[in-house]
Amino acid sequence: MATQTATELQILEPTIPMPASASSKSYWPPTELGAPLTGPTPHQEVATASLLPKGRAVIVITQVTGLAFFSSFCNGIVVVALPAMQSALGLQEGLLVWATSSYYLTAGSCLLLAGSVADAAGNKRVNLVGSFLGAIFALACGLAQTGGQIIAFRALQGVANAIITPSSISIISSSVEEGRPRNMGFACMGFGLPLGFCFGLVLGGVFTDTVGWRPAFYFAAAASFALFLLSIWALPEDSRPQGSQSIWKRAILEIDWVGILLASLGLTTLSYVLASLSSDISNIHKASSIALLVISGLSIPAFAGWMHRQAKNSRTALIPNSLWRSHVFTSCCVMVLLTNALTNCMELYSSLFFQEVQGTSALGASLRVLPSLIAGALTNIITGILVNRMPVFWTVLISSAMSTVAPLLMALIRTDQVYWENAFFAQILTPISCDLLFTVGLLIISEIFPKNMQALSGAVFNTCAQLGTAIGLSVTQVIASSVTNKYSYSNNNSPGALMAGYRVAFWTMWGWMVFVCLVCVVGLRRVGGIGVKRD
Repeated sequence: MATQTATELQILEPTIPMPASASSKSYWPPTELGAPLTGPTPHQEVATASLLPKGRAVIVITQVTGLAFFSSFCNGIVVVALPAMQSALGLQEGLLVWATSSYYLTAGSCLLLAGSVADAAGNKRVNLVGSFLGAIFALACGLAQTGGQIIAFRALQGVANAIITPSSISIISSSVEEGRPRNMGFACMGFGLPLGFCFGLVLGGVFTDTVGWRPAFYFAAAASFALFLLSIWALPEDSRPQGSQSIWKRAILEIDWVGILLASLGLTTLSYVLASLSSDISNIHKASSIALLVISGLSIPAFAGWMHRQAKNSRTALIPNSLWRSHVFTSCCVMVLLTNALTNCMELYSSLFFQEVQGTSALGASLRVLPSLIAGALTNIITGILVNRMPVFWTVLISSAMSTVAPLLMALIRTDQVYWENAFFAQILTPISCDLLFTVGLLIISEIFPKNMQALSGAVFNTCAQLGTAIGLSVTQVIASSVTNKYSYSNNNSPGALMAGYRVAFWTMWGWMVFVCLVCVVGLRRVGGIGVKRD
């Protein structure tokens, strides 16, 4: 038999033999879980397509990477143009972060639903819808006339991204050859995120300081629409499942709608309350905030109970409780949540520090944050090439320790300190852990789920990432605003008052990364290598 390349997760601990009836090609969970996941049976598989030839696979990877690129491109525009957008749209100081956090709030809340729909309806159909909506909402952001409109359109952009992401992951998982080609496919998706953010920062800064920030969104809309047209031809057709069930019937029978409702309810209410507190900390005393927090808290045990019921009755469960028994999976989700929070918060607060405290222009701030995006892109490229040679535990631990230094440098920085002394090194170190975890985490998780749940598995992982960003931005905004308001400056918008809040926010980020290192030691210490060859 010819040698084949496969993505293999090595767990260096005694394992339980796989049931003899399991297919040798199926993506059952690691034996650490003890039993296969509850989900649609293999004959119901919708999203699996035959492997693409190399040239076509390159085009498909380029297309999904482009979608990730321009989604992140818009995020970069918002970060660097936020002060200008605040002035042009009359955005209140307390709602300033909403232009960013609303995107991650809706993206995190809708990912599980989008992943389930992609598994039932087909990846190409769902991806086309998402890419078209992404172009429309990018255009809408450029046309926004009020602060409320930009927040709403950014939230809708988050929905479009949630539709795109799970289907893109599933397309690579099911259509690109295992081993290095698939490793590079996931790495390219990860590479597109910092690269898009990088171009968004630079072009956003150029546009903001010249013709304004709106043309940057117009450019993103035009490019996204071009990718939508490419998708119609490039993406592999959805495989027809055995049987004659319609898409709607499969969606009704194969999707855990109650589980999605409970999960989305909990995520949405929690994120909304945190965003509300970021605008005014006193909102915690409002009856509506208390009620939403109670609803969010109750949704967690309700969700766990429903998952238990579904698994017990051999029905489709959105995220089976047995999944969380895997230390590897749980650790990856916790770490990607916190490292994404760090990366996005560092980008935002570093940009605000350069503009609001040190008085640089939008373009100047974007150039100062640029090393972070370059470092992130290089991390993804190197990870994609060398992932099959890297000891996962030590690689993740060392990268996390390096990123822990970044917020520490910004927390200790002086307001008049030269960029090259502290801030430059902080920008380089910030994305290393997050971007390495993106590729490594997707490769690990692709081994946990069966093929017909690949889109949902990507949705679970990305939900943690998006939720981390939404919560991180909201928490740091609450902390920074509270500290700034407590200082006895005559003007709370003065550089000194703002820096007091920013400094505490950086210390908070440092605490997150210390916890990430601890999680890595506990959860990944038995993980060997991934992306290795086997006969």
